Amino acid sequence: MLRVESLVVDIDGSHILRGVSLEVAAGELVCLVGRNGAGKSTTFRTIIGARRPTSGAILLEGRSIVGLPPYQIARAGVGFAPEESEVFGDLTVAENILLPTWTRPSERSAEEREALAYRVFPRLERYRDRGGQQLSGGERKMVSIARALALDPRLLLLDEPTEGLSPAVVPSIVEGIASIRRLGHAVLIAESNVHHVPDFADRLYVMERGEIIYAGPPGEVRRDPAVARVVDGSG
Repeated sequence: MLRVESLVVDIDGSHILRGVSLEVAAGELVCLVGRNGAGKSTTFRTIIGARRPTSGAILLEGRSIVGLPPYQIARAGVGFAPEESEVFGDLTVAENILLPTWTRPSERSAEEREALAYRVFPRLERYRDRGGQQLSGGERKMVSIARALALDPRLLLLDEPTEGLSPAVVPSIVEGIASIRRLGHAVLIAESNVHHVPDFADRLYVMERGEIIYAGPPGEVRRDPAVARVVDGSG
């Protein structure tokens, strides 16, 4: 589904990404873990076309998407929910969710895509007429993810989906992500805390200072002491 090969990104003369390679197969849930500043968000924003790489390849189903503007990458089937949960405050929950439905043609109608979002996050259906400015942080995160899902994407990128949320809300977000995976979407998640990685993740990448230092099963991430220090925040 997605293959990133030897991705290099320089910003203002600084090497932010240094030869990053990763992949996500159809139907997989893959997590990219790294401390703040490791380069996770830059990786995501480069994939969605918001930043141009210095070198390297980004292939979506075998087709290069480097150089395409973000709207074309979205139309090709890449959904993105940013860490900031940028919900439009003057629109209702339903209006926020329906925004992408005209961006990418799909066999599903706008109504079907909205209904699917409510199936993933049932709480939002009760609040469908509530304004974005009236939502809690957890509810805004749900709307942000639901809106990306309403694009009907082949691949969904979720940047820090549980960061800064109340512990009481996190299980609802994780269950929503599990529902999205069961629907067959490929999902790539960025997380700064390895303890927030869903236990149903297929594969884990660990990033440090713009480089991938581990790629493999989540259960084996601590076998290398250097990697363990990074994911545990002790090194």
